[in-house]
Amino acid sequence: MNHDDGIRAAELRQLRRLRLAALAEGMTLVVLVLVAMPAKHLFGLPAATKVVGPVHGLAFVAYAWMILATVSNDSWRRGEILRLTIAAFVPFGTLLSAGLLQRKEAALVAAGQGRA
Repeated sequence: MNHDDGIRAAELRQLRRLRLAALAEGMTLVVLVLVAMPAKHLFGLPAATKVVGPVHGLAFVAYAWMILATVSNDSWRRGEILRLTIAAFVPFGTLLSAGLLQRKEAALVAAGQGRA
């Protein structure tokens, strides 16, 4: 494995971690909005948001951290970074961003195979 392959493998691992963080953030938001909040307001179960709220908060912070860690290699366009960031504030946005991340992963894999 040469130096470029090692860098590409590290970038691929980081993209996968970011995609998993995006999915976790998106799914916890779905559970918070569609399950916990209705349980609190319709059925008088405030414990639902007391449990799911902090879990979602942790997933949100992890996603934001992963964005910073991933885009720090300067190979990202401003629009992509903006899209990933805004997606965290739009309901279900990170679930849509997972598609962008999957395409970037596929392009990275294809670039590596083209060199072999």
